[in-house]
Amino acid sequence: MSMETTAWHALYASRYAQQDKRPFSRAALARILRFARGHRRALVAFLVGSSALALLTVATPLLAGRVVNAITGGAAVRTVVVLSSVIALIAVAEAAAGLLTRWLSARIGEGLILDLRRAVYDHVQRLPVAFFTRTRTGALVSRLNNDVIGAQRAFSNTLSQVVSNLVTLLATLVVMLRLSWEITLLTLVLLPLFVLPARRMGARFARLERERADHNAAMGNQMTERFSAPGATLVKLFGRPQEESAEFARRAGRVRDIGVRTAMVQHLFITSLTLVSALALALVYGLGGYHALRGTLDAGTVVSLALLLTRLYAPLTSLAGARVEVMSALVSFQRVFEVLDLKPLIDEKPDAERVPEGPVSVEFDDVRFAYPSAEKVSLASLEDVATLDTRGGEEVLHGVSFRAEPGQMVALVGSSGAGKSTIASLAPRLYDADSGTVRIAGTDVRDLTAESLRHTLGMVTQDGHLFHETIRANLLLPRPGATDDELWDALRRARLDGLIASLPDGLDTVVGERGYRLSGGERQRLTIARLLLAKPRVVILDEATAHLDSTSEAAVQEALGEALAGRTSVVIAHRLSTVRAADLILVLESGRIVERGTHEELLALGGRYEQLHRTQFSERPPLPEGNLPQARTTTGTGHAQPKAASPVQSSPAGGATGPSAR
Repeated sequence: MSMETTAWHALYASRYAQQDKRPFSRAALARILRFARGHRRALVAFLVGSSALALLTVATPLLAGRVVNAITGGAAVRTVVVLSSVIALIAVAEAAAGLLTRWLSARIGEGLILDLRRAVYDHVQRLPVAFFTRTRTGALVSRLNNDVIGAQRAFSNTLSQVVSNLVTLLATLVVMLRLSWEITLLTLVLLPLFVLPARRMGARFARLERERADHNAAMGNQMTERFSAPGATLVKLFGRPQEESAEFARRAGRVRDIGVRTAMVQHLFITSLTLVSALALALVYGLGGYHALRGTLDAGTVVSLALLLTRLYAPLTSLAGARVEVMSALVSFQRVFEVLDLKPLIDEKPDAERVPEGPVSVEFDDVRFAYPSAEKVSLASLEDVATLDTRGGEEVLHGVSFRAEPGQMVALVGSSGAGKSTIASLAPRLYDADSGTVRIAGTDVRDLTAESLRHTLGMVTQDGHLFHETIRANLLLPRPGATDDELWDALRRARLDGLIASLPDGLDTVVGERGYRLSGGERQRLTIARLLLAKPRVVILDEATAHLDSTSEAAVQEALGEALAGRTSVVIAHRLSTVRAADLILVLESGRIVERGTHEELLALGGRYEQLHRTQFSERPPLPEGNLPQARTTTGTGHAQPKAASPVQSSPAGGATGPSAR
């Protein structure tokens, strides 16, 4: 490695090194070695190859000196040819060793990236929903990308450079001291002029690079928020485009200034180091030439010393910055381990059983629950805060008990924050109850396999979330093997087949980020079609029509009639008109069931339900009864069936190709 290349490497390492003041523990080092254990054979071969390559780089200068001595001493042509051939063979061996070590380095590094990414990705999928509600998605993605790659550099780059530089340095020093200890010591006097600028400039570059990264991150966040569909709409309605543009231009201008300054400082740094190396070479040639003319050294030794000098300064400079590189890689490992150390909170028992076949009941038995505090489910670095929120851990459900028989509809109503959505999240085991029991088909959900629980329960939330993929991909999420006929049948039952058929790409239409190319009603019906395709035996509806207009709500309610037919259902509703025909209505307040009964029974009771009913229907007229999946009758099999809902015309097809009316 030339001195100029070494200088550039030192700059790069210092600029992009992560600064972290936390001590690095031996336990963390042991975890790193466990990750590397699967690549130990490749690591051993890699270290041996790096050492051999370092020794070969010292051999060439010695042979070059012998060639010079052979020429000046009038040796036979055969001697010069043999020495030149050996130099050529060493060059070939260096190239082969370089290719081998590079292949091993890439194999180890990429293999480590794969191991770390899989470990983090699989672990994050097991974390509770509370983790995702608190974490900044960009910060989490950075752990999977930047920090994993930073950790990988510890093996693919830093380790090899430290080993090869140490071997090269020791071999070069030994050879140079044997050739001329006086010249070697004098050249070492200039070493601080080579090493110190690298460290000082490196720190300066690191500060500039962090400032540039901060500005780039701020610009990225501004663009991400403003260029999303809801963000762009908000800016157009209430934003200040001139001020937004000025702020963006200010940051972009600062990034430009840092870039110009960095380029000039880089050039000055490289020029200075090149000058120092030239002075060192001049010293070797001057002092060595003096001794050669006096006969105390031969010309070949002077040439060998000059060539070896480049192999002395380069590894010394690299090793001077090795600590920064090592600590940077270790910090990356620590940041990855922080995520891996978060406890999932919900674990599947080794002897977990499947949900029994047949009709399914849902039962809550004296359930108490408190959302976990931030320290149990999150990291300050992922929330972009200095310290975690200390709130949390307060009980939000207080002894909730009820049972939904197979085929029954149980409705949950009450004020916002009463605990309705919390109950809905406990049934599919998004969280576990702190005490009491949640049972599906008479079995504690903690004793059931996660896979069978997913197949048994289906849920439709109020936001109707879709991935930025095709309609087909979004539908196939619960059943990847479903046929096109099954997809179209689900769309027909969700009253969405006409719309999808009218689109140019049909099932292969991309719905956009979060499904924004569809209207609100169309998104909800697509999520209902997905639920129909999954064929769950229990359906949970969490305010599935809360944010829809009357027309869209009527279409969604008609689709829900299909989804609820013959299934056990738990329905959370703000609009009481949607749950009149429920078999059981539970009124919640402050995490407690304060009333229970049918619609007529609760109205006659004259309590909280009657108050909510009176308040709602005094503010606006009730929705038409025919639009609702209500009035259920029980068949001889014990399954409740919905009354036929009145047909409602689907919304126009234009919503799937542009910003639909929502």
